[in-house]
Amino acid sequence: MLRHIFRTMISGAVLAAIWILLPQGFVTRVEETASARATPEATPSPETTGSIARPTRFSFCGGGSMVNCIVDGDTFRLGGDKIRIADIDTPELHPARCPYEQALGEAAKQRLLELLNAGPFDLKPIDRDTDRYGRKLRIVMRGGKSLGNVLVAEGLARTWEGRRRGWCD
Repeated sequence: MLRHIFRTMISGAVLAAIWILLPQGFVTRVEETASARATPEATPSPETTGSIARPTRFSFCGGGSMVNCIVDGDTFRLGGDKIRIADIDTPELHPARCPYEQALGEAAKQRLLELLNAGPFDLKPIDRDTDRYGRKLRIVMRGGKSLGNVLVAEGLARTWEGRRRGWCD
């Protein structure tokens, strides 16, 4: 337990230091780039699509909670389905490869929790229904805007390029 608290404190400190050191205007440029990109074409699918009005709130997965919970910055559980946000890639947490990746991954996970709990959202299917791990591939939308693009604009994710890239330099 103490190890987790210490790791969380260090992760927060690293993320705060990174945020302070970002050049001025960086977030604005990222926002402009993210909003200029189009999301992948969607094909209708009967499962895990449409508007999701959340009567219950999302929490973090673990401790027995595996329904309506956040796994990491780009994956969450909705009912019995595991959803992979199809238009972004966020840092890995299990395992993170460096302290920077851990801090950024924790921040992305926290922000996804806030975004999903902020109100109703839509799940837009893409050209593939599932990934190789059986997760439903969906773009999470609110008010016609991708919540993935929000994470990209905030520097917590990258636009999905078809493959994962490392976060540690």
